[in-house]
Amino acid sequence: MRRPIDPVDTIWLNMDRPNNVMVIESLMTFAEPMDWERLLVTYRERVLDRYPVFRQRPVFSRVPLLPPHWEDDEAFDLARHVRYVTLGGEGGDRDLQDYVNGHFGRPLDRDRPLWEIHLIDGYQGGSAVYSRLHHALADGIALLQVLLSLTDGEPEPSAAGAGAAAGPEPLIQRDGVWDAAVHAAGAAGGAILDLTHLVSPHLVHDALTVAQQSASVAAKLTLSHRPRTALVGTAGEQKCAVWAPPFPLAEVAEVGHRTGTTVNDVLVAALAGAVAAYLREHDGEAVDLPTMVPVNLRGDAAPPSELGNKFALVLLSLPSGLDTPFARLAETKRRMDAIKHSPEAVLTFGMIRGIGRTGRDLERYLVDFFADKASGVTTNVPGPRAPRYVAGRRVASMLGWAPQSGNQTLGTCIFTYDGNVHVGFKTDAATVAHPERLVEAFQEELRQLVQMAPATS
Repeated sequence: MRRPIDPVDTIWLNMDRPNNVMVIESLMTFAEPMDWERLLVTYRERVLDRYPVFRQRPVFSRVPLLPPHWEDDEAFDLARHVRYVTLGGEGGDRDLQDYVNGHFGRPLDRDRPLWEIHLIDGYQGGSAVYSRLHHALADGIALLQVLLSLTDGEPEPSAAGAGAAAGPEPLIQRDGVWDAAVHAAGAAGGAILDLTHLVSPHLVHDALTVAQQSASVAAKLTLSHRPRTALVGTAGEQKCAVWAPPFPLAEVAEVGHRTGTTVNDVLVAALAGAVAAYLREHDGEAVDLPTMVPVNLRGDAAPPSELGNKFALVLLSLPSGLDTPFARLAETKRRMDAIKHSPEAVLTFGMIRGIGRTGRDLERYLVDFFADKASGVTTNVPGPRAPRYVAGRRVASMLGWAPQSGNQTLGTCIFTYDGNVHVGFKTDAATVAHPERLVEAFQEELRQLVQMAPATS
């Protein structure tokens, strides 16, 4: 089987750099030792047999300007994509982090399908599964749904209910106003006209307002810049992963209830607080720090069998320059609401599609130009609310990091699962000297918000 690679997927295929590879990294941990044979049978049935791209490799055309294509790997062997390892040391978080850090930044072999999984024994008396999936296969939201398809709602599910996991939601979702912006912004250029099938014309209520918003977004994307801070620098090849103990989701939801904000607002505000604390300790003062946030364009639909990328990135300036937790929370809500009601997502998606139709040299320049507007990528995924099981073993925690591009140095993953918030950072080792302080400061900011939130009557 052979099929052309979509222009958007081609961008991610071409974006690998020695200092930032386009690999989505995910980590799933289990309190009990895993039955690896059963897991691989599950993986084959629910991933390899459902999504052909997991058996295909990318092939570039010998003819200039013709797109690359996916081609079946005739020598496909599951064993070439699976690594077994037993952690040394005490088998704790630090040992698992050291193992993951040894693979962050390593490119995937282009002569075979662009993914691999690491089956890890000895983690806190149980196991872990570390997955590395190239962004050219699909966006992180779709790939998370693929990984969640490995899970079940009970240890020994019936055949009918196997793999029926609830899909993740994005940090920022589209709504009617966003849909209206899609339609109205279609007049801005051919690169985004192919999105108009997502909406109906009657959704456009105020085209002039949308046009004005579009001009504001365009200025934001081209004129903004990231400040030089202790969290921003020239990215190197060595990366570092750190994560925090779980934090009760109910306490975060209660803060949102008391302050009229959302769980997303509270968690992003906690990130702004962590950044503020780190900058004050290392720079003497804190400033706002821009980050990129993914927006899901699939809605609630499951990803198609061919997968692919269908998302946008918006630029969010974390209000880390403000002095108090509640000032940061109020400003986070204001900025998040403004993005939700602007056409920024559709404009950036159109920009990505347009870039994907240019040559490699221009594509590389444009990607780096926009990537260097932000310190990195922040994802906040509401995962399953109830326990999930893989091959009969209960999932203890989930994390997943989007790749950084250009000279981005700070990736943040926030994942809520089974009543807890899990946060992890992926940092550039040469730039971010003490990533563990981000973890501590994030937890401390949440604790302050919980303790100080006004009681409701």
